[in-house]
Amino acid sequence: MKALVLSGGAGTRLRPFSYSMPKQLIPVAGKPVLVHAVENLRALGITEIGIVVGGHAAEIAAALGDGSRFGVRVSYIRQDVPHGLADCVRLARDFLADDDFVMYLGDNVLPGGLAELAEGFLARRPAAHVAVKKVGDPSSFGVVQVDGEGRAVRLWEKPAHPVGDLAIMGVYFFTPAVHEAVAAIRPSARGELEITDAIQQLVSAGHEVRVHEHHGQWWDTGKLEDLLECNRALLDILPPPVAGAAAGAVDAHSELVGPVILGPGARIVRSRIVGPAVIGGGSEVVDSALGPYTVIGEECRLSGAGVEDSIVLDRARIRQVRGIRQSVIGRAALVISSPRGGHRLAVGDHTTVEVAAA
Repeated sequence: MKALVLSGGAGTRLRPFSYSMPKQLIPVAGKPVLVHAVENLRALGITEIGIVVGGHAAEIAAALGDGSRFGVRVSYIRQDVPHGLADCVRLARDFLADDDFVMYLGDNVLPGGLAELAEGFLARRPAAHVAVKKVGDPSSFGVVQVDGEGRAVRLWEKPAHPVGDLAIMGVYFFTPAVHEAVAAIRPSARGELEITDAIQQLVSAGHEVRVHEHHGQWWDTGKLEDLLECNRALLDILPPPVAGAAAGAVDAHSELVGPVILGPGARIVRSRIVGPAVIGGGSEVVDSALGPYTVIGEECRLSGAGVEDSIVLDRARIRQVRGIRQSVIGRAALVISSPRGGHRLAVGDHTTVEVAAA
């Protein structure tokens, strides 16, 4: 079995971060979302992974390389214009050949892995095996109607008035039968080749399409609040650091409480860190207090900072600013206190800034 991981798309819900980096490389619990996906696939024994990339292809290739670091072989498949998920299958036809494959949206995180889903597919080997989850508002997802035997009857893409509450999660198992279905569909009203239309084509042609309701944790990390919630959940199951194996340096005037992972070369000086937390390699935390669920990227500099329940990306600097909560701070960003008082802001497009009421 092969895997096809979709890592294109504009990531409009995560602007301004997605202007300068692919959303799939934003870290949760100290690893890019895309790395969590690759590790889940490797845990299934899959070693051939095709990554569909768009405008941020170079950054994704820099993060994953040829895949050998993760025990897999990665092939990159270019999608210059995002024309839909089924278009990704079309573009990957040569890579996929006539193998079964799992298609995985690269901004999805499933902490419990894919084993149960894979077992369901392998047990019956239907033409398609679709993971779904009950959600409160499925109108922003694909939606599937299921019969009493667990077979798909009808599918819709982002319906204004959903029939039922089973949202398609973004993990699909396919046999090669899907290629004929993809070739038979036409662009939707959105101008895209919808994977829901391809699966519906399989149903209409008499192929078996099974549906698996997932009861474990799952995040589509395309929104800021979901990204932070996912970060908290993954940090909660972070393995404790091995005694005596700290990669960073902690001075005698600092205190680490609970699970705190230090990357190589990290320095903690006169600071208190309450875990679960991750401090990236080469970062320096001085005279600061970091609360639970904080992830600091690599080569960051924090001085007189107070941060909790937040993600700070690589090379960011925070000086003499406390009370930062439930925030994402971008790469090489500078957050400092103003000696003039008040708030001095340089705010980019599609940015949200929340300040305490006077």
